[in-house]
Amino acid sequence: MLGPEMKSTGEAIGRDRTLEKALYKGLTASGLKIPMEGSVLLTVADKDKDEACEIAKRFSELGFHLYATEGTAKAIKGLNLPVTEVGKVGAEGKNVISIIEQGEVQVVVNSLTSGKKPRSDGFRIRREAVEHGIPCLTSLDTAEAIVNVIDSTTFTAKPAVEGKAIVL
Repeated sequence: MLGPEMKSTGEAIGRDRTLEKALYKGLTASGLKIPMEGSVLLTVADKDKDEACEIAKRFSELGFHLYATEGTAKAIKGLNLPVTEVGKVGAEGKNVISIIEQGEVQVVVNSLTSGKKPRSDGFRIRREAVEHGIPCLTSLDTAEAIVNVIDSTTFTAKPAVEGKAIVL
């Protein structure tokens, strides 16, 4: 069983045999839409980059396009994953706020950081996501559980490479 998911309009609880199903029920009951496709924005603290990269890999394997800020994008590229780098809050051109406002992302993963400026940037990112109805995950454990939810409800297959035999 999953504990109550608190929202300003009340609480919702998800109950099922697996964490993934209980989480899905709790989040959807509280009004959060879990997307099964689209793009994910990752902007995480340095201490969280390794774990976030594994989550990014899972999202990518499920067909999600990845967006990330400079440091996070560099870490993701280290795994040879495709990622579109975007500027931080206030940067010229395509940045974390503009892609949220323009509906280019369906999930935001933003781990909490320490320090004055990053905290205010994180607040802006989280606020924009909430105002646009986009799930904003601040806990990497929750992000991993969401990836598990999506994975358990979708089926994807990589196309065969031309000239290669397929053994079933």
